[in-house]
Amino acid sequence: MTTPSALERPTGVPFTRRLAARLVLTPALVIALLPPRWIRAVLHLACRGAAPATATQAKNARDAMCAVSLRCAGPKGCLPRSLGAALLCRLGGSWPAWCTGVRVVPPFTAHAWIEADGRPVDEGVPDDYFTRLITVAPGSRSGR
Repeated sequence: MTTPSALERPTGVPFTRRLAARLVLTPALVIALLPPRWIRAVLHLACRGAAPATATQAKNARDAMCAVSLRCAGPKGCLPRSLGAALLCRLGGSWPAWCTGVRVVPPFTAHAWIEADGRPVDEGVPDDYFTRLITVAPGSRSGR
């Protein structure tokens, strides 16, 4: 038996930010289909010359992605959500650290997220809950 649940979608996201989020949603979904090596390469190109995103900028971008897409707001939408949020930040001239990795404690779970100031943005877990496998941060030349 399953327990019914409802997705919490952010409210109060300005129209222009929702419009920009819709603009980056399709590229984020397409990038999510690529192999990890290519995702990293595309993101390295995208983040060139960007300033590090603040926690507020990153949270606003993540909220906008969740507001415009049920897929991104869902429990299995971490990859398009994180890619879209990173691309949305880039439209504003900044870049959060984009990360993908695995949960530290069993069971094994892969996850993708964005970080600002060295901390996961709005993930609701402790900072050391995931081990990073790939990171694309502003000013980095290659991810792990």
